[in-house]
Amino acid sequence: MTSLNINLYLLLENLLFFVIATLFIVVVNWRWKDTKPYTLPLPLPSWYKIWFISVQLLGVLLPLVAMLLWGVWWGDRSVLTVLGWYFIVLGLQIISERVTLRQWQNVVWVIVPYIYVPYRFWQLYEGLTLLSSKSELQWVRYLLVFELVLWIVSYAINVSQLPRLFSWEVKSNFDA
Repeated sequence: MTSLNINLYLLLENLLFFVIATLFIVVVNWRWKDTKPYTLPLPLPSWYKIWFISVQLLGVLLPLVAMLLWGVWWGDRSVLTVLGWYFIVLGLQIISERVTLRQWQNVVWVIVPYIYVPYRFWQLYEGLTLLSSKSELQWVRYLLVFELVLWIVSYAINVSQLPRLFSWEVKSNFDA
């Protein structure tokens, strides 16, 4: 596949995902329009800051450095393409979270990462298949595998926080 074909394919694939994800979020928001305005449950757990900063550094800064080094500085278009779309979709997720939490103030904010992060798994896996087997890209492939593991762990942490985010009562094991 040529570089133009790959870029066109990724444009269409990511655009289709964004349209479907946005429509889903809009429909769910409309269906949940009568729920109370949503605010984050405070105080945040003490470990949250460490987790959040770790995901920012490892999930954003590390791929950005790789994209700038391999994609821009050393001119590998495949790395620029894979990580460029990674950042575009990550940016769209942040915008969706911001709109749903700050503008709509709706509990639909909670589901945004559950839509976007599994797609990020796909993006990283697909990036591994799109990068050539050139030895100079081995570190970029290691980075994509690392990012995949990072986002899977982050997703598991997000799922574990559902009861807290929805203010569900959780019975302690010590209540028996």
